[in-house]
Amino acid sequence: MDKNAVWSELVLEISNCRRCRLSESRTRAVPGEGSLDAKVMFIGEAPGRSEDEVGRPFVGAAGKLLNELLSSSDMRREEVFITNVVKCRPPENRDPLEDEILSCSHFTNSIIQLIRPSIIVTLGNHAGRYVIEFLGGSRWYGVSRMRGNVYKVTLFGKETLVIPTYHPAAALYNPAPRKALEEDFKLVTSKYRELIQNEAKAKERRRTLLDFIR
Repeated sequence: MDKNAVWSELVLEISNCRRCRLSESRTRAVPGEGSLDAKVMFIGEAPGRSEDEVGRPFVGAAGKLLNELLSSSDMRREEVFITNVVKCRPPENRDPLEDEILSCSHFTNSIIQLIRPSIIVTLGNHAGRYVIEFLGGSRWYGVSRMRGNVYKVTLFGKETLVIPTYHPAAALYNPAPRKALEEDFKLVTSKYRELIQNEAKAKERRRTLLDFIR
């Protein structure tokens, strides 16, 4: 599969989408960005004003905080993939409605299937509920109760680690969510390093086996 070709088609489809009312007020759709081979995917809630203007996710104040958290987690923004459960800005930056999230679910699901991440970090209540409850089939009890934990969820045939946390926007002016975000990103870092180490060990075992066969 040519991932770049599939992604280009998805971007075009999202940019021309008229599936819900959000298309009527948007300036630009925001499909997402990052590595198509990312091991870690971040799913937020919806584009804000800055994102709507430039067509990229997390470029405003919340995006600046996300970049800081990524840097503290030994991850570069270009190595991960970032998207939202809705790809168009809701008017007045209101929360996305359930029917809007479901209208956009085809795109969200297609992106997950294309990237096939090993870890998904959900940012905010709506993103967490969508991934864990709608896709994973488990009960969602709200981000404040679910955060700080790792959930094994089978998504489109692949076991994926899902780590829910607050949306960075919630932490801009409130120290409590910010502290929780920082704690949760330490958990993300731990699982990411564990993933890299396990992949390195598996690669070494394959190399040893090939040497033995030869």
